Order: sequence, then C-alpha cells, then structure tokens
Amino acid sequence: MTFTLNAPMLDFLVLSVIAEGDAYGYQISQIIKRAGSTKDSALYPILKRLQENHFVETYDEQYQGRNRKYYSITPVGREHQKQLLKEWEDYKVIVDDIVKGGLSND
Repeated sequence: MTFTLNAPMLDFLVLSVIAEGDAYGYQISQIIKRAGSTKDSALYPILKRLQENHFVETYDEQYQGRNRKYYSITPVGREHQKQLLKEWEDYKVIVDDIVKGGLSND
C-alpha cells in the first residue's frame, strides 16, 4: 500500500476494530495490516495510549493455557470513534472530489 498510516488514522482503525467486538492485540494488528504495513510491535504503544485516554479498557482471558489480553471499547472511546468516523467521511468526500477532477473550494 502506497499510503501511510499516521497516528490519528491508526487510533481510528484500532477503535473501529474494537468497536465491532473485543479483540486481542495480534488479532487487531492482522486486521489493520490490510490497510498498510505496520509492525505488530507498533500497535502496543497505540493501545496503551488509547487505554490512558480511557478509550479502551483491558481484561485477561485464558486461551490454550495462557492469558490473552483483550481490549474493549469504553463509552468515551465509542463517542471518540464516532467523531473520527464523521471526520473520515467528510475527508473521503473531499479527497474523492479532488481526485475526480473537482476544482471547487467548497
């Protein structure tokens, strides 16, 4: 993929994945890799920041004899994700207009 993922976009993608259902780190990273090449290790600082901002919370669950940390979106995180989605939708319209020949400044 040619386009890079910046920090706000990664936050948006991670929150969007978790908004669909609780997920663990590796699972999240594999879904996000569809949009761009990111290292698995780059995800954990993002998850930590989202947790510190009270957008996600964690819990442990046993899986094949080991604890697996799951991430769950909070009500504050859900509102933030909805705002980011609105911004994304507006942004997509502008970019689509530009690349399809739109010349207006509206």
